[in-house]
Amino acid sequence: MAQNLIIRPVETNADRKAFIDLAYRVNRNDPNWVPPLRGEVAGTIDPKKNGWFSHAEAQLFLAQRDGRQTGRISAHIDTLALTMPAEQGFGPGAGFWGMLEAEDQESAAALIAAAEGWLREHGMDRAIGPISLSIWEEPGLLIKGHDHAPTVMMGHHRPEYQGWIEAAGYGAVKQLLTYELDITQEFPPLVKRIVAAGERNSRIVIRKVDKSKFDREAAIILAILNDAWSDNWGFVPLTQPEIDDVGKKLKPIVFEDLIRIAELDGEPVAFMITLPDLNEAIAPLKGSLFPFGWAKLLLWLRRPRVRTMRVPLMGVVKRLQSSRMASQLAFMMIEYIRRASVDRYGARRGEIGWILDDNQGMIAIAETIDSRVNRIYQIYEKRL
Repeated sequence: MAQNLIIRPVETNADRKAFIDLAYRVNRNDPNWVPPLRGEVAGTIDPKKNGWFSHAEAQLFLAQRDGRQTGRISAHIDTLALTMPAEQGFGPGAGFWGMLEAEDQESAAALIAAAEGWLREHGMDRAIGPISLSIWEEPGLLIKGHDHAPTVMMGHHRPEYQGWIEAAGYGAVKQLLTYELDITQEFPPLVKRIVAAGERNSRIVIRKVDKSKFDREAAIILAILNDAWSDNWGFVPLTQPEIDDVGKKLKPIVFEDLIRIAELDGEPVAFMITLPDLNEAIAPLKGSLFPFGWAKLLLWLRRPRVRTMRVPLMGVVKRLQSSRMASQLAFMMIEYIRRASVDRYGARRGEIGWILDDNQGMIAIAETIDSRVNRIYQIYEKRL
């Protein structure tokens, strides 16, 4: 078999189409895999449409056996990640691979080896993956939670991949957790008391974002985010080109009452972003907006009714972290968004994450509101 397997770089438009299409074929029998819109995937790997490429480069590879595509992978280098402190996970010599899909272990092993070879050629001495493509997009391999569909902007992978990656010599370096909870239930009395005390504090304002001032609000959130997350494992600052592109993609599912900014003495110091689970709307479309998918999606976007809301990002400025004020602001934002999610959008379930497995502050908040871990994503590393 091995002599028939070829790994080749993606070079043509036909190659890029094959790269995209392969995931749909590999995962077609998994009832919990949500086919992404093909146009979104194409935009992710297009340097003209993904702001991440303003500070990164990538090489895509395809595996082929007897004329049939059997796998794919990306190898990439993020120049900003190279400047981060090594003790935070990345730093000098850190290269990445991701977007792995394969029909069999032989194809997966050969693809990973090809990605490692490309990284070595570019001076990298560590391979970290899977990260597809940015740490802010779909990091990690799903190792728990295969029995239910992912929420918007979260990955879903075949269970076999874990063994295949570990057999290639990789060891786990970090876990990312997501938590789920029943948001139709009121929070425990302790949380309700904390929220009530915050509402009596004239220094605190929890406001909705103003979508008519989208760029201004995005700049406020970006500033808080890059400060709040700067000491976290795997942190790479989000850049303006990335924010611009993400803003274009997410603006249709940005609803003012689901994104909150907390102000203390008039200064923005925390935020919480919540998104209706777009995957519930796109799952039936099988990756295509045509012939009628676009009309269905537009109708849904006008006033989504969803089962699940996802909280992809929260942040509190560093100077307040580990303080009672930080917890109070977080609980207030969570409670206000919980109410809106249930009352206006019919949601019953919430998902928070991903959360780093060593982020004790966020884990404590998740546990205090009676949520439980429902999915675990694992990031691996190997010396080259």
